[in-house]
Amino acid sequence: MAELDDVQRAILAALATMNAPAGCGDIAKKAGLATPKVVAKMRGLLNGKLVERPAEGKYVIAAAGRSAQG
Repeated sequence: MAELDDVQRAILAALATMNAPAGCGDIAKKAGLATPKVVAKMRGLLNGKLVERPAEGKYVIAAAGRSAQG
């Protein structure tokens, strides 16, 4: 995946602190972002295998996402 932007990094950082799969609204709140921004970035993070979707509308950080954080 290409270089992560600030929004993608904030999403991954928020997911890294969550103990259970979370929806975009919860991720947005934790990251201090607007929910539509999180929704817009989630597909790219999924396609890049940085996040996983264990249930419809719920996301967790993947091992590659943890590695991408630095």
